[in-house]
Amino acid sequence: MRTVEELEHKLAGPSPALVQEMKSLEGDIMLLGVGGKMGPSLAKLAINAIRESGVSRKVYGVSRFSEQGLKEELESFGVETIACDLLNDEQLQKLPDVTNVVYMAGTKFGTTGREYFTWAMNAYLPGRVAEKFRHSRIVVFSTGNVYPLTPVLQGGASESTAPSPVGEYGQSCLGRERVFEHFSHQYGTPVLIYRLNYAIDLRYGVLLEIAKSVKEGRPIDVSMGHFNCIWQGDANEIALRSLLRCKQGAEVLNVTGPETVSIRYAATELAKRLGTEAVFTGQEADTALLSNASKCMQLSGYPRVSLLQMIDWVAEWVLHEGKTINKPTHFQEREGKF
Repeated sequence: MRTVEELEHKLAGPSPALVQEMKSLEGDIMLLGVGGKMGPSLAKLAINAIRESGVSRKVYGVSRFSEQGLKEELESFGVETIACDLLNDEQLQKLPDVTNVVYMAGTKFGTTGREYFTWAMNAYLPGRVAEKFRHSRIVVFSTGNVYPLTPVLQGGASESTAPSPVGEYGQSCLGRERVFEHFSHQYGTPVLIYRLNYAIDLRYGVLLEIAKSVKEGRPIDVSMGHFNCIWQGDANEIALRSLLRCKQGAEVLNVTGPETVSIRYAATELAKRLGTEAVFTGQEADTALLSNASKCMQLSGYPRVSLLQMIDWVAEWVLHEGKTINKPTHFQEREGKF
């Protein structure tokens, strides 16, 4: 893939499993926070899965739509867009009631110095949304940052690992989870907490950041020696399929790829494809921010896009100077400061 159009087409292609599950999913779908990194491709995937399943469903995309042209792009694809500032309670309450909600709103970068806004978005707003959509089923996007750093040799934190987030971003995300969990118990709302760690496409993500450093000859810090990642198309699939796995009291699901990936390994493989050598600094720590996705694999199967395929695609994208999004993951961060 060398163009954004090819990438978008790939991301929006549903699997047979998703198409089949769309047939049994009742009601329309609303994506809250559709304007983020994953939202547009998730909306298009939902539209394509619905069309291929032969059922009649609406897909609503809700966002402030600050990115020029995104609203029109989604509408041309068949998404019913609604411009809304979710923190404006009057606007929130005017949203139509739907059966299925995917909650993607939140903030991460710029947390340091604006902790008050981070908590408003990540912990206060969820309560307002949970009240508004208490009769829906809700997939709540969260993050592996709610977990502590764990020993690399243990294979990552599982859903039974007690949360212990480092820094206010992770703490506020745990707040988001607990608020939705509370209202799930209070109203009987079926909820699934979707702990993602990390999604990538070719315009952003851990592999792209490593590849750019390799190409430019910049030293790669390996202190956070290992990471998880998953192709964004697979992560979007799991989000939509999770609508059928929501439970009263809030189900928790780690969403990532099956591998514990060595940064040194990934950089070396990318360097081979980029015709250069990787330069490293630091030493791998015994712990890292890692998630165990065994439960996810059991429920949804293994990702369609493998780690080596992602490495191949990212290397080709960087070689041909494909378009990128300036939204770094800060995957090396060990102090929780974003």
